[in-house]
Parts: sequence; C-alpha cells; structure tokens
Amino acid sequence: MRIDLRMQSRRLVFAVLVCLTGLWPDGAVAQQASGKPIRIGQTLSLTGPLGQTGLTHKIVSEIFVEQLNQKGGLLGRPVEYVLLDDQSKADVARTLYERLITSDRVDLILGPYGTGAILASMGVAQRYHKIFIQNTLGIAEQATYEWHFAASLGGAEPQNTLPVKLFEAYGSTAHPPKTIAIVTSKFPSAQYMAQGTREVAKRVGVEPVLYLEYDFGTRDYGAIAARVKDTNADLLWVGALGVEGNQLLEALEKLGYKPPRHFYLYPSSGPLAVLPAADGALSLTSFEDGLPYTANPVSAEFARLFAERAAKAGLPYAHADSQAGNEYAGWQILTAAVTATKSLDDKALAEWLDKNEVETVLGKRDFGGKWHNSRTDYQQLRQVQDGRWVAVWPPEKATPGARLIAP
Repeated sequence: MRIDLRMQSRRLVFAVLVCLTGLWPDGAVAQQASGKPIRIGQTLSLTGPLGQTGLTHKIVSEIFVEQLNQKGGLLGRPVEYVLLDDQSKADVARTLYERLITSDRVDLILGPYGTGAILASMGVAQRYHKIFIQNTLGIAEQATYEWHFAASLGGAEPQNTLPVKLFEAYGSTAHPPKTIAIVTSKFPSAQYMAQGTREVAKRVGVEPVLYLEYDFGTRDYGAIAARVKDTNADLLWVGALGVEGNQLLEALEKLGYKPPRHFYLYPSSGPLAVLPAADGALSLTSFEDGLPYTANPVSAEFARLFAERAAKAGLPYAHADSQAGNEYAGWQILTAAVTATKSLDDKALAEWLDKNEVETVLGKRDFGGKWHNSRTDYQQLRQVQDGRWVAVWPPEKATPGARLIAP
C-alpha cells in the first residue's frame, strides 16, 4: 500500500494547528475543558445608583466566560464566574471580596466597577496577595499596590490630560467656550476630575463661573438646575455617574433651558444617548460599536455579541461602549497572563504582566506608566448625535463621517 506523504504532512500540520488554537475550522471545540473549574470572582454594582452601568459590565463578563469555555477554558479547565452584587457601596464591595477570597475560595479575582469600590477591594487584594486588575479607577495615583494593573486607557494623570483634550476639541471650533460651569457628584473620582478640570480651565483662559458639588445618589436636581440656568455658562461640565446626567438634563428641561455645550464624565451610555435633551453631549471613550474600534475580528465579534445580549436584557442602548470595552479588556489581560505562564499563581501572573503587553479590544496594553497605568492617555471624546454615540476627537480616531458639532 502506497502512503501519500504529502497528505500525511497536511494532516499533521492540521492537527498541530487544532492543538494550538483549540478550535476546529467550523468553530467547534477541539478538546473539551475538563477537571476542577477555575473560579474567577468579582463584584459589580447590580443595584443602587450605578446599577445601569454595572449591568453592562455583567453582560460583558458573561460573554467573555462563555467564549472562553467554548474554546476549552483556561489551562484545559472550565472557568466558573462567581459574581456578587456590591449594591454600589464601597464598604459592601470590601466585605464581598473578603468573602470571595476566603469563604468562596476563588482562584483569581477581577476588580469591581467604580473608584470607591475599587479602592476598597484593592486593599483586600493586597492583604491576601492577589493580583488585582481593574478597568475603571478614576484616581490613578491611589493605586499604589504593586500587583495592581489598570486595563483602562486613562493614563496616570487623567485629571490633567482629559480636560486638556476637552478644551483642545472645543478650541478647534468657531466659537470656543469662555466660561464653564462645573457641577459634580461627591463620588471620589468625579470630585477629583472636577477639581482638575477647574484648574486646567483657568490655565487655558476659560473662566469657572460655577463650581457646585452634590451628594452621590441625589435624585432631586431642581435647585442645581436653577443654579446652572442662572449662570448660563458657555460649557456645562458634569461629574456624573450612572443616570445622574439624565436627571440633571430633565430638571433643566423643566426650566426651559438647554446648555449650549455640555460634557458628562462617567454616564450610563444608553440612558443618556436616547434622551433627546442630551443631543450634542460629550463624554470620553476608548471603545465604540463601529469603526475604527471594530476593525479587527475580535472587537467586531465582541461588539456583535454585546448588541445581542444587551437587546435581550432590555438595555435602552444595545451598543458596546467604553464601559463594555474596558471590562472585556480586563478579562483579556488576566487570561493572557494565565495562558502565558500556565499558572494561577498570583505572583507569577504579576511578574509576567510587569514585563509584557497584551492585545485587547482597546488596543495593545502595557503597564509601563505610573501605578501600572498606560504611559499616556489614549482616551478619546464622543458625542451624542441623533440618539447615537459617535467618536469625534481627535479627528483621526473619529467615527467615519462624524465630526464634533458645536455652536
């Protein structure tokens, strides 16, 4: 019997490719994960003032874990996602991370959503020597734990770099703002960014004519709206989280006032995008559902899956954005370290991330900046236009055909 060596060679190459990728050409799993599950724990704000945004992070995490298990899991073992609700409260997050590590005995953890919860749970991670990857910390300089790694692209000094970017964008328009009203939640990162914005405004010649703080979780914005209307600044800057921006805009609408230019720091993307009064609003972004962000197959598939799940969950805006992209990138960073080291040892994972970069849906991430942040601020600005977020600044990162619209 004659043996076709060329055919045998093709079959060998094919088998090697299957082993390396873990997938057959039609997408079926080449080898099913087996053995004791690897448990990865996290808390998210599923209820409370940050619940709308927390739901976005939950959907993303579930998508990632499903994709991971379809490809054979991690280290040949299935992955189990252990999720707890921190109720948008930092003290609850701290207690729950203690539970995840001690009682629930998870193998690895990911940081929660929101600066307060992140800082509280980071202390727990440090006490138990667990690697800590987070994706939404707004005060980078407080992340002094050596095994902390930031998935987001805000850089080490967002309180300076983001306001500069905002004033550069508006400075490129026919009528740059000369006055600014700053209204902010007392949420730690929002206050921090508001104070930075006030200082940058003074440096670039934009006069702060109002600086007003409100309690996190405030529901009645009538008095705040009246102050904003009376000031009538060229630019309204809102240190908003969740749906706080919506509530302020609705209060302003009752007074018959719409700010000529307005920016919102950390809003729930969906509720703000679909609010008619929010047309023209600016916010920051590092990922949107569309080009140039979805140019590669991984990002495009992620955006497609998120749109499907978000619509099924009843989210008002079924499109992936920065919140979604940041969460997905955090998972990519953690699993890249596990795969590269073939280990669940926290020290080994931290040492590998210290020296390597990871390809994510946000682009390549390294941790060479201060406090394991990106070396520079890679975030862009987006704007609500006709009920949809589009990237507008810098121009080279803009959604195709989109540009910054300003008076």
